[in-house]
Amino acid sequence: MMATVTIGSCVSIQGIFVKALENGLIRVKVDDRVFDGRPIAPRPS
Repeated sequence: MMATVTIGSCVSIQGIFVKALENGLIRVKVDDRVFDGRPIAPRPS
């Protein structure tokens, strides 16, 4: 499942969801790199 996170105030990263962390952040993987960030809520359809 794809997920988008924000890192800092201006950077968004989209990657494969790895896991939800206890502090409210989520972890995503892009190629061989892993990023932790605040999840962006999906837009309602």
